[in-house]
Amino acid sequence: MATEFTPRVFSGIQPSGGLTLGNYLGAIKRFVDMQAAEFETIYCMVDLHAITVWQDPGDLRKNTRELCAGFIASGIDPEQSILFNQSQVPEHTQLAWIFNTVARMGWLNRMTQFKDKAGKNRENSSVGLFAYPALMAADILVYHATHVPVGDDQKQHVELTRDIAAKFNHDYGVDFFPITEPVIEGAATRVMSLRDGSKKMSKSDPSDMSRINMTDDADAIAQKIRKARTDPDALPSEADGLKDRAEARNLVNIYAALDDSTVDQVLTDVGGKQFSEFKPMLADLAVAKLSPISGEMARLMGEQAEIDKILARGAERAREVAAPVLKKTYEIVGMVS
Repeated sequence: MATEFTPRVFSGIQPSGGLTLGNYLGAIKRFVDMQAAEFETIYCMVDLHAITVWQDPGDLRKNTRELCAGFIASGIDPEQSILFNQSQVPEHTQLAWIFNTVARMGWLNRMTQFKDKAGKNRENSSVGLFAYPALMAADILVYHATHVPVGDDQKQHVELTRDIAAKFNHDYGVDFFPITEPVIEGAATRVMSLRDGSKKMSKSDPSDMSRINMTDDADAIAQKIRKARTDPDALPSEADGLKDRAEARNLVNIYAALDDSTVDQVLTDVGGKQFSEFKPMLADLAVAKLSPISGEMARLMGEQAEIDKILARGAERAREVAAPVLKKTYEIVGMVS
């Protein structure tokens, strides 16, 4: 008889730079929605993942606190959800070592994100960058998480998590780890650059005009949308009309996600309009939705002791869930304790 697992969501974001609209729409907004559903929700600043590439220590501390502020300002309630930074919960790395012995080199070699990040200098990449997916599997499974909201670029890692869980269960003849389901949905799970619709919106892009930062004020948000790259044609009335129009599709997706509507619903209202009409509509909507978040983030960043207290309490609560899972894992593997 299959084990019944508590419906539980886990997801995390790297504190490796400023939050963007892509992080908000592709991840945090969905985290807030799932917090209101029937799940237990656990959200994490994955600082151990961040250091798989070099991070300035001072920047890492600032970015971790800023990401926590972004979670809370966006609607994550640290009482309703467990909110913490990964390095304060040692069970993540302890389970990751077990999973390093379960995962196969061939599985990790197939990870496209490692190939993208390592580039041509693969031999000079850190072991941590290569083993990143095993730690991600531990992040998820140390809480017996049943669902993980992710973008398309992380789906492969969740599939690996499923493979690790299945192999562990098979190897030890148990039904201990759940086969986690990726949750990929929404109008803007992959937000693209405002300057190039073929590239993902990124905090590492040298052009600040390519992205909306969650710390941008109302004027900056409006200006970036006004200057976003588009094409000369009017907006279509149906989604099929956005094919091969990357910039147009991106702006419509952003509008739909901010408005909690669908692309088809947006195009029903704006089909036939030129971008000279649509961009001010999008700018007004973005300012209305985002500027309260940036204001609250600024306030919270002025209360760093409060942020640290929230993270410490979240880590305590996380360990209450993770420690029994790790203890049982050790027993299954044969560790003497």
